[in-house]
Amino acid sequence: MVRSMLFVPGDAPRKFDKAGASPADALILDLEDSVAPDGKAAAREAVRAMLGQAPAGKQVWVRINALDTPWGLDDARAIAQAGADAVLLPKVQSAAELDALARALDAAGAPPALPLWAMAETPLGFLRLDAIAGGHPRLAAIVVGTSDLVKDLRARHTPERHETLLARSLAVLAARAHGLAVLDGVHLELDDDAGLATACQQGRDLGFDGKTLIHPKQIAAANAAFAPTEAELTSARKRLEAWRAAQAAGQGVAVVDGALVENLHAREAERLLALADAIAARAATG
Repeated sequence: MVRSMLFVPGDAPRKFDKAGASPADALILDLEDSVAPDGKAAAREAVRAMLGQAPAGKQVWVRINALDTPWGLDDARAIAQAGADAVLLPKVQSAAELDALARALDAAGAPPALPLWAMAETPLGFLRLDAIAGGHPRLAAIVVGTSDLVKDLRARHTPERHETLLARSLAVLAARAHGLAVLDGVHLELDDDAGLATACQQGRDLGFDGKTLIHPKQIAAANAAFAPTEAELTSARKRLEAWRAAQAAGQGVAVVDGALVENLHAREAERLLALADAIAARAATG
């Protein structure tokens, strides 16, 4: 369960301390876009140190540089045994890139089940998402990178996000087809609370599990948007209770508030209730 994933620059240990105390579900230590080329080596060592100081109960991942850059393989080797909960590979355009990352991590002594996450952020990457999503057994999630995509499309960022709707929908389809988590792209405007709330709701309506974030002030909006509301939970309990009663009576369907409740509705109700339980458990552990 990841409603909110906060990016933390890999060369900013002080920001990591603040982020660790935040209500973000997960942190992503970034060695790619937020670190200048001449600071890559120092940031790599800083990330190793930060992983050793990660707060208990907080998932911490690392976004390395692409493997075809001068830094990607060194990043993978450096963090292989450093305690990351997952490794995020940017600009993935083929399943072969995930294979190469897994081999590099394994050769450097990484835990054999260390999850891989893939960023979809190029036109070719989105067109190949089905093959990528089903192309490696350790792939756990797809993260959408809308900023690079908009640049490559020569499109314009709009409040409605029409320019990325097809690509984001493809990401959700690929994730659901292959049993992966999927996170929406960042909202770039830090002082646009209304726009952020709208973007989070758009992502939730499309089927995303959560959102990537660039500032702690964005966490609350993401956590709220990607959690079930009290009204949804009340309805889920009613539907599930009615469905179970119908099943016990040998009936295939139930009716709640004038609406038909079938097996698919019961399964979705169970998912929402389990999500609420997971959120409550995470809040209880700090």
